[in-house]
Amino acid sequence: MSLVFYAWGEPVYVFLMIGCIGVNYLAGRWIEQYRNDRKKIKRILVLAVSFNVLVLITFKYTQLALPVGISFFTFQGISYVVDIYRERGKALRNPLDVGLYISLFPQLVAGPIVRYETIADEIYNRCENAEDIAEGIKRFIKGLGKKVILSNNFALIADKAFGLDTGTITITFAWLGALAYALQIYYDFSGYSDMAIGLGRMFGFHFNENFNRPYLAKSISDFWRRWHISLGSWFRDYVYIPLGGSRVGPIKLIRNLFIVWALTGAWHGANWTFIVWGIYFGLFVLAEKSFELEEKLSCHKIIAHLYTLIVVLVGWVIFRAATLSQAFTYIKAMFGLTHNAVLGNLGALYLLENFILMFLGIIMLLPFKRVHKQKEAPLYLVGLGIVFLIATAYLVKGSYNPFIYFNF
Repeated sequence: MSLVFYAWGEPVYVFLMIGCIGVNYLAGRWIEQYRNDRKKIKRILVLAVSFNVLVLITFKYTQLALPVGISFFTFQGISYVVDIYRERGKALRNPLDVGLYISLFPQLVAGPIVRYETIADEIYNRCENAEDIAEGIKRFIKGLGKKVILSNNFALIADKAFGLDTGTITITFAWLGALAYALQIYYDFSGYSDMAIGLGRMFGFHFNENFNRPYLAKSISDFWRRWHISLGSWFRDYVYIPLGGSRVGPIKLIRNLFIVWALTGAWHGANWTFIVWGIYFGLFVLAEKSFELEEKLSCHKIIAHLYTLIVVLVGWVIFRAATLSQAFTYIKAMFGLTHNAVLGNLGALYLLENFILMFLGIIMLLPFKRVHKQKEAPLYLVGLGIVFLIATAYLVKGSYNPFIYFNF
């Protein structure tokens, strides 16, 4: 049924998906079959990983149409064979079970990246129950509200700002556009992750969390421990640590971080903006590790938060811009280096029109002390019901607005 779901939107590329399932299934079986021959299983592993990477590169960096979710299901294929090689899970004997893992519909098209070791046992031994179904529905509605009510409306502000001439945009509107995009991509992607986690839970699967209030981070390293956790931890465990991690000399540390962050940028697409965006964050992580900035910043919480937010907002401008030239000019406009006005009529208008939306989006980033479950249940459920009705109304009257990470 997951293949039917995928074929509904990608009828041609469902055969690519089946091919990936077949290759990873055979690789897993062979690794387990020849477990005592280290050289042989290492060759099988290299071939299987190379196949997945080649599929990803072929579609990412050529003129072929990009299959939806290819960055996610190829990484899960790599996770499958590597986890079997590391003996963190057993090879599945039924190819349909491998197909279930790689094509599982809740997170198939935009993540989170679910490692094989995370749900290896649940492929056979999951237990659906009323509590999980109820919690899954509530989580799904939260994600739906994030995407439809918040993210789609922040997108209108961000699209307007990034669509203007970067040489004439006012300082206020430049910052407003950057902030709107930061909120848009967070509520878009964390909303999808919530929906995927909720759907998975309805069917007895327990996916790991993908976000942990990233905009409350106190350093760039901390931000990336909180943002798109499944991707960051994937690169850490399958690339960074095998290269030696941080337990190496300074030159190799630079090499390891450069490789990981360049790959992180390249994973997002065939555009120099993504590569530069990845290296940009890599440089800040390197600086924090080299000069122990995290420890030093921990004593100055306000400064730490401001530093992190400014670096992240600038990074999102690079990520969102169509070209490096546009990104550079936009960043100059944010800091008043293009001799642009501070406010302007358009900036004032958008601030007044979207003040409540921006306030709501920022407030929802903050941590709230949880009320006792029995006390919060009625009000919480009523709130979710209202969110569901509003989101449904937006969907009925609105235009098609796909998730940002469908592009990856």
